[in-house]
Amino acid sequence: MTIHLSRRKLLANATAAAFVFGFRLSPASVRETGDTGEINAWLSIHPDERTIIRISRAEMGQGSMTGLAQLLADELDCDWKQVAIEFARPGNSRARGNIYGNFQTGGSGSIRELHQTMRQAGATARKMLVSAAAEGWRVSANECTTSNGRVIHRATNRSISYGQVANKAAGIAPDSAAPLKDPKSWTLIGKPLPRLEAAEKVTGKAKFGIDVTLPGMLSAAVRMCPYAGGTVGSFTPEKISAMPGVKRIVQIDDRTIAVIAERWWQAESAISVLPIVWKEGPNSNVSSASIGAMLEQGLDAEDSYTGTNVGDAKGALASAAKTITATYAFPYQSHSPLEPMNATALWTSERCEVWAPTQSAGNMLELIAKASGLTEDQCEVYPTYLGGGFGRRLYSDFAALAVAIARSMPGTPIKMIWSRAEDMTHDFYHPTTRARLTGGLDAGGKLTALHVRVSGQSIRAVHAPRLLRGNGDPHMLNGLNNSNFSYSGENFLVDLAMRNPPIPPGAWRAVHANQNFFYVESFVDELAHAADTDPLAFRRSLLTGNPRLLAVLEAAAQRIGWPKSAQGSGKGLACAYVTDSYVAAAAEVSMKDGKLKISRMTCAIDCGTAANPALISRQLEGGLAFGLSAALFGECTVERGAIQETNFDSYEIIRMNDMPPIETIIMPSGGFWGGVGEPPVVVAGPAVMNAIFAATGKRIRTLPLKNHDLTVK
Repeated sequence: MTIHLSRRKLLANATAAAFVFGFRLSPASVRETGDTGEINAWLSIHPDERTIIRISRAEMGQGSMTGLAQLLADELDCDWKQVAIEFARPGNSRARGNIYGNFQTGGSGSIRELHQTMRQAGATARKMLVSAAAEGWRVSANECTTSNGRVIHRATNRSISYGQVANKAAGIAPDSAAPLKDPKSWTLIGKPLPRLEAAEKVTGKAKFGIDVTLPGMLSAAVRMCPYAGGTVGSFTPEKISAMPGVKRIVQIDDRTIAVIAERWWQAESAISVLPIVWKEGPNSNVSSASIGAMLEQGLDAEDSYTGTNVGDAKGALASAAKTITATYAFPYQSHSPLEPMNATALWTSERCEVWAPTQSAGNMLELIAKASGLTEDQCEVYPTYLGGGFGRRLYSDFAALAVAIARSMPGTPIKMIWSRAEDMTHDFYHPTTRARLTGGLDAGGKLTALHVRVSGQSIRAVHAPRLLRGNGDPHMLNGLNNSNFSYSGENFLVDLAMRNPPIPPGAWRAVHANQNFFYVESFVDELAHAADTDPLAFRRSLLTGNPRLLAVLEAAAQRIGWPKSAQGSGKGLACAYVTDSYVAAAAEVSMKDGKLKISRMTCAIDCGTAANPALISRQLEGGLAFGLSAALFGECTVERGAIQETNFDSYEIIRMNDMPPIETIIMPSGGFWGGVGEPPVVVAGPAVMNAIFAATGKRIRTLPLKNHDLTVK
């Protein structure tokens, strides 16, 4: 059976497409090579009972491969001890009619977007296995059941393993409407099962992109112009051509030079002493100060874009008994995954293959095809584990560069690795923005109006300009412009002034929601104190129509022991609705000799359905660490159009001794599937900053905290 679907329609309905295609009977010619046990595109069952589940999303520490496998395995009713996982490939998917749909991993979307697909894949395969066994026994399939990887005939108690009937089952027409289990019957979903890839990582067997080794492989190091819009002026290859291991020195484009050598350190050592003269280009006058002035102007600009306008916020503010205004700012942030950008490419005039850690293997396939001069049918991407992504590996520029380098030596695999300095100075940075917030209170301290003006940089203006709306980007207001925003009230205005400096922006964990909730959750705390009201009580009065968000807020506050604090310490709260989940954090801090100690934190989440509570707990802990790292230390500065931070000595990340004890509270209310990885990021910073105010009376409105003196005079 062949299904024809336009590429445009496929991408618009990616999840549905994966679902439909995933259960059609695939001819053996387009199955995974040599995989005779394939039941459908998502799983294979081998004679030795191994159940191989294919995952089309990235694994970068979040555990989503295990969670997705649980969903399928539960419906399949297989033996979990026999389950293994492997990455699906976009080239293979294309050859099979784009059977896996969208490969993109972002927005905490792996389980949130694929739960139905994976469960249906398991249920469909289970029905095929039952039918195959029933045919062999010459009984009705309705007389059979399954348990732990076996089909059982109820009347006679005969049983047969999945591995024994898998090949026959693969020839049975699939029923994509096979019924799913009632959640009450789940045996794997909801269980805190260990991660399937953990043992490989602990023992060093797991292959990350940087670990790829191929026969005859050479390595490449690069230098790219550090100035935004700058180019290569001149360089002197003769100075390094005789250095040990150097094979070739090549200018790839007007901004990039590569050295290819036997080993990467040889290539890096050579290029580090290569005399290069850079042309700074048109942005040599751009600095952090000039960008700040641009954003400041946007706070008062008339050319604003309105995202949300409920009631008459400006009129209500004019008549409020009390108004409070504050300006907040969020800096550029680097992704800085501990595994720097890398990709291994093998190019010939007929074929291009890339091995890489990627959050978007499908996009990478398209980009390497363009870079290779070949068609997508002639290319393949082999995804690997990721040593961190955080949004940076949604972009495939580094893989296209690896292909361009490999084209200079056809038939030779080239592993390109960026140095830490190249990685940090050629990022797609978390965009810098500012916000001015004005709130109105009546005589009783009730919030009557709220106006939020955002001024700053749009990611879509660079990566997806077709999604802009006139002079604005609605995505910049992420978290503030939906019906689940916590504090909209009767008079609520959110607008923005889009201001785009030449520093390239990109998606960074929780994207625009992280800065928007830093602004709002900090300002709501200001409003509570201006109203002389306990911050929890103030929020409680605003959340009467949002019981799920109020529930997680109450849970986090109760666990932290709100509001009592010892002298010299303070507690703070923050809550948010992000990636379809409800999350709240509470922090307790103390000050000693002007030094901050985060004593403890609690984090509560309602993600609807908890596929694996252990994974969720770890994601909450890791998300808080990521958010704290940004709030306490993260800042990229600009001078002469270039990012100044080149390593972790100047761009600090949080250390173990900075981390507080964390208690997580998972409270799924059911009925929906929310994301987990990004929600804790957005509440970490404001919870701590509000706690700092409670302890010191100092309000932190600009990040990072390292730029502030917390000494209490």
